[in-house]
Amino acid sequence: FGAGHSSTSISAAQGMSVAKSMLNKKKNNCIAVIGDGAITGGMAYEAMNSAGYLKNRMIVILNDNGQVSLPTGTQSAGGVVPASQLSAYTSNLLVSKPFQDFRDFAKSFNKLLPEEVQGLNKRIDEYARGIVSGGTFFEELGFYYVGPVDGHDLENMVPILEKLRDSPSNKPVLLHLKTVKGYGSPPAEAASDRMHGVGKFNLGTGVQMKTKSIAPSLTSIFANALIDAAIEDRSIVGITAAMPGGTGMDIFGRRFPKRTFDVGIAEQHAVTMGAGMACEGLKPFVCIYSTFLQRGYDQVVHDVAIQNLPVRLILDRAGLVGNDGPTHHGVYDLAYLGTIPRMTIMAPS
Repeated sequence: FGAGHSSTSISAAQGMSVAKSMLNKKKNNCIAVIGDGAITGGMAYEAMNSAGYLKNRMIVILNDNGQVSLPTGTQSAGGVVPASQLSAYTSNLLVSKPFQDFRDFAKSFNKLLPEEVQGLNKRIDEYARGIVSGGTFFEELGFYYVGPVDGHDLENMVPILEKLRDSPSNKPVLLHLKTVKGYGSPPAEAASDRMHGVGKFNLGTGVQMKTKSIAPSLTSIFANALIDAAIEDRSIVGITAAMPGGTGMDIFGRRFPKRTFDVGIAEQHAVTMGAGMACEGLKPFVCIYSTFLQRGYDQVVHDVAIQNLPVRLILDRAGLVGNDGPTHHGVYDLAYLGTIPRMTIMAPS
């Protein structure tokens, strides 16, 4: 199942799990892998809420590498930390609770066993996991929480995954892995975006094999023009949905960090937050990739256009985008925005 944009894997896995159960398929080991960036999207929480309620058999693997935005660590109103309170929460788990090894997991595995067996080992389980669970948030949503686990320790990882696979339980599981993006490649670990989505590059140096343009990019021209306008007008603010580097908000943020808002991978929230700002007299520039604004279309219609609010939508990567592929081509924006009342569409010549 292709995860074109973000935050969709849990919903897809849940649908597969329900279908397998209804069709009486013997094997039902649906696994959703989601990053700590993708889990900032609202759809992920909708799916977790539904999974716990329906008690679907599924395993959600949370790949927690601290890379919420591209790049993470740019200056904004929230500081230089990842644009996610959940990321801060999971970081606190890592401080308060050591990595879980297979022996600890085996003791706590009791909760996935039939109820009559659980009673035999309940006290052992309480001592093994502690009276207050590190994964309380996920467990309140109905998941059995396992972690944090070192995602690079395969000798530990494999038996845990096998145990979860072979469990007779129908309760959804969240396996929390701590990883390092670009692990094993010094150039990737040193890069601000951990070499996210690169083309051809030199394995030793990490230098990408692409021609350098001498002309300034539209992104940088926009960012610097917005800075010039913002110097004169203190009501101008910028919003991005986890893409500061691709929209020029990293440049704007270095000059005006308190007027730059990175909301994580949450385009719907970004658009409506901009609408709220406009209600109170600010002049928001909501900077999103053309393809990602599709996720916030309803908010553009209802929260901006129908209320006739002055929100500026700055769409980067309009048109064909090369290596990013068909899920990221910005080829629908003119069609889907052109039908909206009061919308003025402008494009550089």
